[in-house]
Amino acid sequence: MTGLRELKRQRVREAISATAIALFLERGFDEVSVAEVAAAAEVSKPTLFKYFPTKEDLVMHRIADHRGEAARVVRARGPEETPLGALRRHFLDGLARRDPVTGLNDHPAVLAFHRMIFETPSLATRVLHYTAQDERALAEALRGPGVDGLTARLAACQILAVQRVLARDNWHRLHDGERADDAYPHAVRAAERAYDLLATGLAPAL
Repeated sequence: MTGLRELKRQRVREAISATAIALFLERGFDEVSVAEVAAAAEVSKPTLFKYFPTKEDLVMHRIADHRGEAARVVRARGPEETPLGALRRHFLDGLARRDPVTGLNDHPAVLAFHRMIFETPSLATRVLHYTAQDERALAEALRGPGVDGLTARLAACQILAVQRVLARDNWHRLHDGERADDAYPHAVRAAERAYDLLATGLAPAL
């Protein structure tokens, strides 16, 4: 059970991060200093750095819950479900509920948040670092009887690359003005095709 002290810390973290992201979206990530974030959040700089060691952490906190998600999905699957089947189901469920991580969420703040990450080199670099960690975690979850380390690493890399391509494609469609509800059928077809290719190999397409 989470104690009162920890709940307070979580609220402070959320408040600081929300304040920072609002400023970054309004003026640009590189145009806002950490000192300005601390002042707007009504905390000192040392206090801010206790919660967020780097400026980038103020943004990446928003997506921290998704770190290692693919590995968790594989480990939590039912006994009759394959790892790839579980990941396909999870991605399609995400599309249906317009999970921002699938790229299919047209709320203006979500679109702006993704654009900030894509267009800010230091944030894009941090995403790549997270991706590498996610690949290692997924590879470990995929290892088992008949699946050696190399096979698991290759599979993890391909699966997460497919998810990134699908999400980026969805975001571009929405960024260009399409509504999420209108883009949903295309997003589902694209995801189904992508996971079919992962399951059968690229030979039919190449």
